[in-house]
Amino acid sequence: MAVGIFDSGLGGLTVLDAAQKHLPEVEFLYFADSAHAPYGVRDAEDIYQLTKSAVENLWSRGCDLVILACNTASAAALRRMQEAGVPKGKRVLGVFVPLIESLTERQWGDNSPPREVAVKTVALFATPATVASRAFQRELAFRAIGVDVEAQACGGVVDAIEEGDMILAEALVRSHVEALKRKMPLPEAAILGCTHYPLLQQVFQQALGPDVTVYSQANLVASSLAHYLNRHPNMQGDGASGFLTTGNPARVSDHAAQFLRRPITFEQA
Repeated sequence: MAVGIFDSGLGGLTVLDAAQKHLPEVEFLYFADSAHAPYGVRDAEDIYQLTKSAVENLWSRGCDLVILACNTASAAALRRMQEAGVPKGKRVLGVFVPLIESLTERQWGDNSPPREVAVKTVALFATPATVASRAFQRELAFRAIGVDVEAQACGGVVDAIEEGDMILAEALVRSHVEALKRKMPLPEAAILGCTHYPLLQQVFQQALGPDVTVYSQANLVASSLAHYLNRHPNMQGDGASGFLTTGNPARVSDHAAQFLRRPITFEQA
């Protein structure tokens, strides 16, 4: 029995790691579309087709529930996939939900009118495609009013992390935070809108300052998944667990081991 976790590359491993800690009894099948990473610089149609193909691959392997542990895929493809119709007994969920639940202090099923929330100024750090989609702002507007969101497209960060160049990644984060501060000098909260970014959460926090609350997705998504599976235990599927990639398995395995600091063996998807 396995729950599918999909990402364009290795960023979703932060979600997987947190999910395994929250749900040690649950098996997971991780799918990295490394051959086409990063998604953040692709157009919406390309992202949709790649995401749809990967999710269908996981469904075919027995994963009834697939988590899009990729903000770019969640922003560009999730709503369209759900509107197109999901096969009976299958589900696909994105990673915006837990973030917005936490930020607005309301449950996802709460369809009451938007209301004022405590946080008024929010910095969003995400890939260029996620920023361009305005998906976060759209979903937030359904639930909260009076919140000013300033988005910063963090070009190059995902590429540097995927290549294992953390020195470059840290330098890029500092540069992007400075660019954001020129537009919004005093954000109250910051959203790390990419599952790669939790690896650099301390760098974001240091650059933003101690007065900014930084929301990172991995633990929020894992906690929401635990609640979801408690309500829907039949969604664990009947597939085998493991790690799949469309890229070079040996190369991806090496980078993944550096990513999570433990051995991981990917197989060819």
